[in-house]
Amino acid sequence: MQLFNKTLLATALLAATASAIAGSGAEALAQKSGCLLCHGVDKKVLGPAYKEVAAKYKGDKSAEAKLIQKVKAGGAGVWGDMPMPPNSPQVKDEDIKTLVQWVLSL
Repeated sequence: MQLFNKTLLATALLAATASAIAGSGAEALAQKSGCLLCHGVDKKVLGPAYKEVAAKYKGDKSAEAKLIQKVKAGGAGVWGDMPMPPNSPQVKDEDIKTLVQWVLSL
């Protein structure tokens, strides 16, 4: 029983560590891609905070596809008057998907 508990604890710690590492990599990607010029993780800059975006789309099964499209093509009207500029092709599609998945995980 103790071995099972230790294995379960180790697995949970490994998963939490992997998630934190992936999150820090995504945040570095957001910085490199220029996203953090307009967005903060916890606070609004010009655009909404990423945690606000995650909360708004929580439970929305189509959120990832909607946000990928919004990041690629840009748009306005969802979070106020400030339009979001298009980010494709300067940010690769796979990077946009990684960033959107990270934002939704917050």
